[in-house]
Amino acid sequence: MRFLFYTHSLVSDWNHGNAHFLRGIMRDLLRRGHRAEALEPADSWSRENLERDQGAAAVEGFHRAFPDLVSRRYGPDFDHEAALDQADVVIVHEWTDPALVARIGRARRNGGRFSLLFHDTHHRAVSAEGDIAGLTLEDYDAVLAFGETLRERYLAAGWGSHVFTWHEAADDALFHPMPEVEKEGDLVWIGNWGDDERSAEILEFLVRPARALKLRTAVRGVRYPAHALQALDEAGIAHGGWIANAEVPRAFARHRVTMHIPRRPYVEALPGIPTIRVFEALASGIPLVSAPWNDAEHLFRPGTDYLVARDGAEMERCLSAILADRDLAEGLSAAGLETIRARHTCRHRVDELMAVLAARGTFDVREKLAPKEAAE
Repeated sequence: MRFLFYTHSLVSDWNHGNAHFLRGIMRDLLRRGHRAEALEPADSWSRENLERDQGAAAVEGFHRAFPDLVSRRYGPDFDHEAALDQADVVIVHEWTDPALVARIGRARRNGGRFSLLFHDTHHRAVSAEGDIAGLTLEDYDAVLAFGETLRERYLAAGWGSHVFTWHEAADDALFHPMPEVEKEGDLVWIGNWGDDERSAEILEFLVRPARALKLRTAVRGVRYPAHALQALDEAGIAHGGWIANAEVPRAFARHRVTMHIPRRPYVEALPGIPTIRVFEALASGIPLVSAPWNDAEHLFRPGTDYLVARDGAEMERCLSAILADRDLAEGLSAAGLETIRARHTCRHRVDELMAVLAARGTFDVREKLAPKEAAE
């Protein structure tokens, strides 16, 4: 089948974590013999910032890392109806311009034979509710929400009558253990500063424990203001700026432990939704310590797949224990990797996508589903 993904950007992962997941989904679809293509706006803020920050080499790096992935850029004169006419399945990300979201829906209503899904992977349903409420989704066959609490919010608000939970996951063709890589540091954290959604948490769970333990610590990510960079520098933490997601598995492999610091909107209003970095870190086999979040959907086994630190002092104790106890570190690595491989790879999510299409897809799509895919 022919899958068409409207995304903010496939090429750029500058402060744009959904690109990680979409690349893995598209690669698995291609491995299964389907066709997959992305469409992204010519003026996407992520790509503009990437090119301003890193230059054209970053875009070239994407094409080297993912030579099989295709993304076309569209502007005001792009013929969306012609592109839609060639597709069997169209998945529209929630960062897509609202007018275009409605236009794609009209194409489906006016005889489009493609299955049309809306995909939400952000907290705007609670932090900017009006943005989502203003979208025209009645012509969409289903909504894919990346957490059960988000799915329930869609249903309660009447934003879609057929809403499915579709968590993010790790592309384990990219994220896997690299035991041959020599350890160069103790702690690595890969995360963006963001809109002050976890600034206090970064100081409490990362900066102060790393400074107290005198850890060889590296931070990679963007949008760090001057005062944050100063705090990292004073703690002896190296800040390396943006890192291409394709390079993250090796960055994990060069360090002995990492951490998860959730954004406040997820902790307070959308429990059960971790960042994609949790999936990717565990898939890479690096021990993980997490700041508090409620795994309401039992995606993982807290205390077994990773340790949980309730505050900065406990984070310090957890990091110290992992770095001092090889058996503890290896046990966490093995358990986390086991859970990812059993439940949380992009292969699993493509299976789930096929099940949604079997339930809500057009007649043409259901006819084209392979027997195995249609049965799942």
